Amino acid sequence: MSDTLAAPAHAETLIKKSRFLACVEPCADREQALGRVAALRAQHPQAAHVCWALMAGGHSAANDDGEPGGTAGRPMLEVLRHQQLEGVLATVVRYFGGVKLGAGGLVRAYGDAVSQALQGAERIALVRRQALAAAVPYALEGVLRRELAAAGLEVEGAEHGALALLRWQAPADQVAALRQRLTDATQGRIDWRDAD
Repeated sequence: MSDTLAAPAHAETLIKKSRFLACVEPCADREQALGRVAALRAQHPQAAHVCWALMAGGHSAANDDGEPGGTAGRPMLEVLRHQQLEGVLATVVRYFGGVKLGAGGLVRAYGDAVSQALQGAERIALVRRQALAAAVPYALEGVLRRELAAAGLEVEGAEHGALALLRWQAPADQVAALRQRLTDATQGRIDWRDAD
C-alpha cells in the first residue's frame, strides 16, 4: 500500500557553500508538476538548478536540470520509491556555492535533501478508488441514494432517462461488498453500467 502527502514539506541544507532548498508535495500528474517547477524557476531566478522527481503512476519522471546525468533527479526519485510514495513531487532548488561536489556528492546531496524534507511531511494512506455507475427504476433511486450515503459515498452525477442513472466512486477494496449490498437493497433490480 502506498502513501501520499497531506501537504507540502520543506527542508534547507548547506553543503560546501551550496544551498539546497527541497520541497515534497502532493502532485497528481506531470502537467501539474511542470507547472510547479516553472513557478519555482520564476521564484528563484538566480538558482543554478531546479531539479525534480515525480512519482505518480504512469506520469513518473526525473529531471537533472543541467546537473550531470543521473546525479539529481534519479536519486530524488529513488527516495520517493523507497519511501513507497505515490502522487508526490520532489523539487530541489540549488544555489551553487562555487565548490564542485562531484557525481557521488551530488547524488548524496539531492537524495539527502529530499529525505530531510520527507522527515517533516505528514503522510496519509493512499486509497485507490474505482468509478461505478448503476441505473435503477425511479422508485428505487431513493433506496440507492440512501445506501450510498450510509456507506459514506457521494453521488457525483445523475442522469434521468427511462431509468435513474447514478455515478460515484468507492474504495477499490470495498467494491465487491458494495455491489452485493446494493443488489440486495434493490432486490436485484439494479443495472450495473460501465462507469467510463
